[in-house]
Amino acid sequence: MTLQKKVKTEIAWLPSIDSTNEEIKRKAAEGAAEGLVIAADMQTAGKGRRGRAWQSPAGKNLYFSILLRPEVKPDKASMVTLLMAVAVQKAAAAVSSTETLIKWPNDVIMHGKKITGILTEMYLKGEEIDFVVIGTGVNVKAQTFPEELVNASDIETESGRVISRKELLEVIVDEFFVLYEEYIKTGNLRFVKETYEKALVNKDREVLILDPAGEYRAVAEGIDEKGELLVRMADGTVRTVYAGEVSVRGIYGYV
Repeated sequence: MTLQKKVKTEIAWLPSIDSTNEEIKRKAAEGAAEGLVIAADMQTAGKGRRGRAWQSPAGKNLYFSILLRPEVKPDKASMVTLLMAVAVQKAAAAVSSTETLIKWPNDVIMHGKKITGILTEMYLKGEEIDFVVIGTGVNVKAQTFPEELVNASDIETESGRVISRKELLEVIVDEFFVLYEEYIKTGNLRFVKETYEKALVNKDREVLILDPAGEYRAVAEGIDEKGELLVRMADGTVRTVYAGEVSVRGIYGYV
């Protein structure tokens, strides 16, 4: 695999947008270069996974998307989602001086509460990747969440500190591209496996795996080089759990 030159980043902060992911897609269609970051004070049509709406109140949180044009096979593109989880985990811990962990595959949590959502979308040109959009929402300012978001919280509430959204964004972007450039060189997540597993709240804990074929319990052991979860079954065998196909919960709740 050929080495890629260092990505040049450009951050644009907008007062309001329908969705930062949608804006990145529009810019990509116009030929924008890899490394473009679009952030907004609010989104009027923020998107979460599986088509869900993402709560996007003005001035409270960090909403941003990054344009990537990775020269990797399409089946490797989803790995960037775990890289973003690590970048947010490291940045949030740094600016808040509060323990920040990851619930597989890419939920970033503080004190057992989710503070981040990540949505990655890939677009092809023929059989090759044209571009990837990785959108991230981080709950930053102290706020009240609706009842259906009982597992959500924000950095300020969990840390007791006042957090600058723009400073947090800059740290996340810096952390992410350090990881991304290594990923482009190697084509796998082996280089970040130890870092990810140190932050993995599920590691060495019994988890409940919600598979379409049926629920089962196992002990989470870590991730493989593709970012899939490795779990040890009761009979001692190790099974691979694939992101997107199942959900993983702690046996007593969210984590």
